[in-house]
Amino acid sequence: MDASVFPIEEVRNKFPALKRTHHGKPVAYFDGPGGSQFLESAIEKINVYMRSGAANLHGNFPTSHETEALIQQAKEDIAALFNADPTEIAFGPNATTMMFHVSRALANQWESGDEILLTELEHHSNIDSWRRAAEDRNVTVKYVPLNTETLELELDQLDELITDRTKLVAVGHASNCVGTITDIKYISEKAKKVGALVAVDAVHSIPHMYADMQELGIDMLFSSAYKFFAAHVGMAVIRKDLFESLDIYKVVPAPGNVPDRLEMGTQNHEGIPAVSAAIEFIASLGTGESLRDRLMSGYRTIEVYENFLAERIREAMASIEGITLFQSTQPKTPTIAFRAEGITPKEFCIQMCENHSVFIAEGDFYARTLAERLGIDQTGGFIRAGIAPYNTVEEVDRFIEGVKSIMASL
Repeated sequence: MDASVFPIEEVRNKFPALKRTHHGKPVAYFDGPGGSQFLESAIEKINVYMRSGAANLHGNFPTSHETEALIQQAKEDIAALFNADPTEIAFGPNATTMMFHVSRALANQWESGDEILLTELEHHSNIDSWRRAAEDRNVTVKYVPLNTETLELELDQLDELITDRTKLVAVGHASNCVGTITDIKYISEKAKKVGALVAVDAVHSIPHMYADMQELGIDMLFSSAYKFFAAHVGMAVIRKDLFESLDIYKVVPAPGNVPDRLEMGTQNHEGIPAVSAAIEFIASLGTGESLRDRLMSGYRTIEVYENFLAERIREAMASIEGITLFQSTQPKTPTIAFRAEGITPKEFCIQMCENHSVFIAEGDFYARTLAERLGIDQTGGFIRAGIAPYNTVEEVDRFIEGVKSIMASL
């Protein structure tokens, strides 16, 4: 697909927040990696649910039946999104919370002397959830090291790091800071040789690319819908036989079947239908007979357009004196992490906001180990700009001109 035929105006009309202005200029949202803007259709689904009569589950009346049907529909849509089964999908407040719940249950199957393997590239939700559970069970924690030059994991060390004692390998599909896409299939093949489970953090990748759990060999996947145009709804997708083996911490009267046993308390019923709206949006950009086919095609459409915009930024930034880009030469999401000489990350973001109406963010974004390895954890972390399918060439050029203006003023 040619990026020039991407239906950008049609897409932008689906996001009401894009009408916002700041100091008289249209806001350019480049803060998507921290949370995307919301689709009008997602907002409408929330609105309709709340106006039509909300209800909890298992009631013998229409609003309860309707709630159950909306949840089931969302799980069927998510099943297409990840090539999973609806019975493998559980909802929760966010990916981080669900990782901690699952890790606590899974750790009951570990014994002293067992090992788990994490990485130095992760958002710490995919480090500390497993690390804390491992420490409680006297299980050894290892890390796949980061190559600070390439910003990729040293996967050539997997044969040494993965042993017969390895019970779990937890890895991110893509870095939420620098965008590096990790070869999940290669890691999974290595892990499966010793019978280890593979847990994947797909929070950052799922707005940009399709994640096929079967193809990639993923046993557990975690994501959050507020990163891909919907509501604050977390989800865990767990291979059914594994899910059934987990002794989840829950209140006694709560259902014991899967996936209900992981859905502790009343869920965000009004937000769950919005997940379906987001999936429908991605599928609308593709073609094919099945929802899964349209999703895969839609993601290809998004990737071509987003990467076109991201490369426009990267090429321009590479020629601006005083700018240091943090990026892999390998495939990456359209997430641009950088530093600017002579100005703190926080002040840089403030100037972009106040002078150019461009919203970007700064910090370590919970990828603390990554920031430490790069030596920037004590000086403000990264400046991060992320591309979404609602961004435009004009916004990208305004971003570039903003960077040039700030650097020229120093």
